[in-house]
Amino acid sequence: MPSFDIASKVQWSEIDNAVNQASKEIAQRFDFKDTGTGVEKTKEGLLIEASSEDRAKAAWDVLQEKLVRRKVSLRFMDPQDPQKTGKGGSKILVKVKEGVETEPAKKIIQTIKDAKLKVQASIQEAQVRVSGKNRDDLQKAIAVLRSEDFGIELQFTNFRD
Repeated sequence: MPSFDIASKVQWSEIDNAVNQASKEIAQRFDFKDTGTGVEKTKEGLLIEASSEDRAKAAWDVLQEKLVRRKVSLRFMDPQDPQKTGKGGSKILVKVKEGVETEPAKKIIQTIKDAKLKVQASIQEAQVRVSGKNRDDLQKAIAVLRSEDFGIELQFTNFRD
């Protein structure tokens, strides 16, 4: 029985490269000189620190530009509100969303059901598995899902006949 998985996976190596490129650009740019601005990867996500809220937002813009150039979708990124630090500084935590969470997964399954295709969809951990009797129905399901916006980046993987 043919099937495929709908996943939302981040390429961490590309994020690391984007963080390194953003750090280098911030270190070299004149408008960031002596502001203590930096970008680093932590367990919680990406942390942007600066001496002021405006500098932190500008550093986030630089990081976004580098992520886009490395072909990392900004839908994976969830920037939090800037927080004050000591001595008037500011930091922004950017959480990285990975995997298909329950709410978008339910919307995906409902969209497939509403399309009245002869396929079954089920949630399995952080992905959705879609299976059907023939390959054409699965390809129609992919086309329907590509036309919708679920607020997350979708990849169609593990296609099996």
